[in-house]
Amino acid sequence: MSGNIHTKRIYRASCVALVVTALTFAIRANLLGVLGEEFELTAMQIGNVAAAAFWGFTGAMVLGGVLCDWIGMGRLFLLAFLGHAIGIVWTIFSSDYRSLFLSTLLVGLANGFVESASYSMLSSIYADEDKTKRINDWHIWFPGGIVIGGVLAYLLTSAGFNWKVQMVVMLIPTLAYGAMFWKQRFPKSERVKLGVSDREMFRACLSPLFLLMLCCMLLTAATELATNQWIVELLSAVGVHSILLLVFINGIMTIGRANARHILKHLSVTQLLFVSAVLSFLGLQLLGYAHGYLSFLAAGIFAMGICFFWPTMIGFVSENLPKTGPLGLSLMGGAGLFSTALALPWLGQIFDTHLLGAVPIGFSVEQLKDSTDGADMQLWADLKLNAGAYTLRLASVLPGILVVVFAALHLSRRKRAAGKASTAMQ
Repeated sequence: MSGNIHTKRIYRASCVALVVTALTFAIRANLLGVLGEEFELTAMQIGNVAAAAFWGFTGAMVLGGVLCDWIGMGRLFLLAFLGHAIGIVWTIFSSDYRSLFLSTLLVGLANGFVESASYSMLSSIYADEDKTKRINDWHIWFPGGIVIGGVLAYLLTSAGFNWKVQMVVMLIPTLAYGAMFWKQRFPKSERVKLGVSDREMFRACLSPLFLLMLCCMLLTAATELATNQWIVELLSAVGVHSILLLVFINGIMTIGRANARHILKHLSVTQLLFVSAVLSFLGLQLLGYAHGYLSFLAAGIFAMGICFFWPTMIGFVSENLPKTGPLGLSLMGGAGLFSTALALPWLGQIFDTHLLGAVPIGFSVEQLKDSTDGADMQLWADLKLNAGAYTLRLASVLPGILVVVFAALHLSRRKRAAGKASTAMQ
């Protein structure tokens, strides 16, 4: 406890809030196909609904960075709680595409306020520590929450519960973190503590290094989040329960982030980003060819790749560009979510186009989907498998670009550090 600020309590509450954010990803990922059938949506429309969460996430991240020092972290967490509670209930009572889209958008706004407020809080209460490690520690609860949500979704689906029950489950931790934050006091942001003015903060957000990291965030986030949202559907015909692949991926991510501090003893931040890009590229390529239980091997490589992307990108900016303040951290998160919102319908469109283009002459999609004939059912499964594999291989272009960029960034910063060391010796 620092003064009247219960740092451990608000930290734990932010972890539970992040679990709720993760649950919205995991459970919704499991429900994309179900919601498509329930509301008679195309894959493009399903992608738009999934993207709504990211549009809301993006808006709240950017807005939260601007508002954090004006209204305070506590009010941002209150907005997050209200958004989660109302958005989840609204989704449960949705009756058409529009209400489903808007309720998902509201949940996305809540997710963004959680992340925006939490980044500022973590940078403030751990200002004198290795923030990349601390943010990785906190971000354990995102993949951890996806594991929890994925297992719950699998068990509830297997037990025959409908999709609305899965949504109700998310209300429990939402109420929990609301109660934990109730009447708590919050610290000032690190930027305020350092005495950095608004003008200096905005200027720092226009520096070349920050703009480069912002562009990289577009690709790292889309590689991680867009594929994770679609992976259950894209690999639905791979021969294993695809929701378990999502759980497996995020289980590895949880373990990885829990051990980030040990990995960062042996690798610099830029080296870690480079290795992550290489593994992400290889993992997506392998997922595009794997079948059956070999999919878990490919998924494991992919998981090790995307594991450190998000928290390490945020940590890099927090450590190397502290004057960017809450705005810089929020812009980074907002950029990642903006790109994911664009990538989700893009992946859906690629999947749709490849699937429809492969339907043999004389057959229709409706005929194959509804057929009970064994040959037709196998043909439909093969078409979905090929379309999903093609989509994942195409998505590997994103981390492929990052391999080149992060290699150049690492070499540039190593050369710069060597130059400073040489000057100091002279």
